[in-house]
Amino acid sequence: MVLEYPYNNFYEMATANAVANPNKKVVFIDDEKITNRELLEKIDAFALYLQQCGFHENEKAALVLPNSLEFLVAVFAVGKLGGVVVPINNMLKRDEITYILNDCDAKILITANEFVKEVSDISTTTKVKETIWIDNLEELKTQNSLHVSKNLDDLAVILYTSGTTGHPKGAMLSYRNIFSNLVGAMKIFDITKKDRFILYLPMFHAFTFSIMMMLPIFADASMVIIKKLLPFSNIIKQTLLKRVTIFLGVPDIYNALIRAKLPWYFLWFNSIRGFISGASALSEDTLNRYTKVFKRAKMLEGYGLSECSPAVCVNSLEHQRAYSVGRALPSYEIKIVDEAMVEVPFGEVGEIIVKGDCVMQGYLNNPQATAQTIINAWLKTGDLGKMDEDGFVYIVDRIKDLIISKGINIYPRQIEEELMKLSYVKLCAVVSKPDIHSGEVPVAFIELEDGADKKAITQMQVKNDLKDTLANFKIPKAVHFVDELPKTATGKLLKRVLKERIKQGEF
Repeated sequence: MVLEYPYNNFYEMATANAVANPNKKVVFIDDEKITNRELLEKIDAFALYLQQCGFHENEKAALVLPNSLEFLVAVFAVGKLGGVVVPINNMLKRDEITYILNDCDAKILITANEFVKEVSDISTTTKVKETIWIDNLEELKTQNSLHVSKNLDDLAVILYTSGTTGHPKGAMLSYRNIFSNLVGAMKIFDITKKDRFILYLPMFHAFTFSIMMMLPIFADASMVIIKKLLPFSNIIKQTLLKRVTIFLGVPDIYNALIRAKLPWYFLWFNSIRGFISGASALSEDTLNRYTKVFKRAKMLEGYGLSECSPAVCVNSLEHQRAYSVGRALPSYEIKIVDEAMVEVPFGEVGEIIVKGDCVMQGYLNNPQATAQTIINAWLKTGDLGKMDEDGFVYIVDRIKDLIISKGINIYPRQIEEELMKLSYVKLCAVVSKPDIHSGEVPVAFIELEDGADKKAITQMQVKNDLKDTLANFKIPKAVHFVDELPKTATGKLLKRVLKERIKQGEF
């Protein structure tokens, strides 16, 4: 199957919407409502300002911004001038931001006053020639600026991976890469102009960038931008008041949402027709709770990674399989292979590899890592999974998280699934710990439910509660109770932090 793309670049998309539906409200943020025409005017005005700042075609513009209208405008304005946008995790510290700015050779930094501590005088340690502070910008005049028309295979975005080992790597994504995700998602979720997305996860993240921010514009639908994740009650309120139809999130958010005391009127009057979950796997317990509580909406689990723009596969409204992350998006191919890259039989565990228009152009300035990751156009994901005969994919674990104890494979996710079924467990993570006799053993970290009696729940109780469902060698050799597990900006558990703390003898 060959995908057809209606646009060559982001700016064409915004222009087409402004011509076809100029008065359509496309962005809702606080009490402000922005139409397609107004959005294009803001993009043009900011592009002119960037041009006056000396920004040129093919240069990189880095964004260290909060969720905001300015983030959206900047992405399109940079693209209009033929530049490449580099969204940076706004939770990073000065040295980490400096590394990325130098690695991508950014010439412009677009940021906000709240990040002044981390980015002030950044030009002294990087090649950034201009820092633009969005809070200090006066009303920009709406004028047209230079328009550099880019093609599908031109570089559009560089997304830096979270860097599980060493420095983060910049995944180079073309317009074709991003658009292939949008074309597929449009078909699978049956997105229409009437749909309204809620955007509250960080906009710098791959999942948010493509599926929450770009997809609504691609579909000429609309989005509700939430500036801050907390208080979460505001997200619930805005979902109801702004009549959100597509709710996207990650397991940590969904765990919190389903455990919250949702008001009856929210359950009765919300307009949600689809929940979409990405970033990491939902627990069986959370999935079951959603099915019971939200009768009119489907919870659709998907899977992806920054290197694939990011969506790879997802359940559809018509075809959904419990505990699966669905089937490949249209035109993508997925295989499950062994260490020699040979496909394994259905139902057997192996590494997930992906081929299609979603696969990145490579890692910026890192041909060695690119060659290790992309082999004969197939991208090695580093994730373990299995596939059934109908093409549904099931995530088993990360290859690096696999625990090998006395030569036997132990998948932490299976243990986590059983832990999440325990009434007193709010969140958990299972990691490996070196062991002189077994090589490695599983160790569990648990966040207890808010109402749980923390004095009464012991390590021994947890182990006893797992005895009926797990083989003895899979039961964690130690259980540690923590106030909060370390997570990324989107709520993905940082197991490497836990492993490091074990290594340092903290546990």
